[in-house]
Amino acid sequence: MTEIPSEFSFPVVAVVRSCFQAKFGIPRQPGLIQEARGEIRLLEPYNQPNAVRGLEEFSHLWVLFVFHQSLRETWKATVRPPRLGGDKRIGVFASRSPFRPSPIGLSVLKLERVIIAPKGSIRLQVSGLDLLDGTP
Repeated sequence: MTEIPSEFSFPVVAVVRSCFQAKFGIPRQPGLIQEARGEIRLLEPYNQPNAVRGLEEFSHLWVLFVFHQSLRETWKATVRPPRLGGDKRIGVFASRSPFRPSPIGLSVLKLERVIIAPKGSIRLQVSGLDLLDGTP
C-alpha cells in the first residue's frame, strides 16, 4: 500500500470578491441569502478561456475554498456553534465551523454569468454567496 502524505499543498486558483467585508455578517451556509452576490476571479495562469469552456451550461458551482481568516496551528475536537446559542458543544466535523484541522470549506453557489474579458480577466458571477471578500 502506498504511504499517505501527511500534508498537501495546492496553488490558489481564484479569489472571491464578495459583498461580505467582515466574517461576522456571513450566512452560516450557502443559499440562505439568494441576493448575496459576488464574483470568483481566476488568477494567472488559470485565467484561460479554455479552462472555463462549457461552464456557462451549469446552473451551480461546487466551490472549494480556504478559511483564510481562521488559520490556526492547533484545533479542538469540539466547537460551540452560534446556531445552538454558543452553549452546547458538538464535534467539529458535525458543524460548519471554520476552525477545522484542515481549513478547507465547500459551498454550492448559483452561477449567474461567466465573463471573459479581453485582457485575460475571467470572472464568474455567483449568488447565494456565503464567503468573505478576499477568500482564496
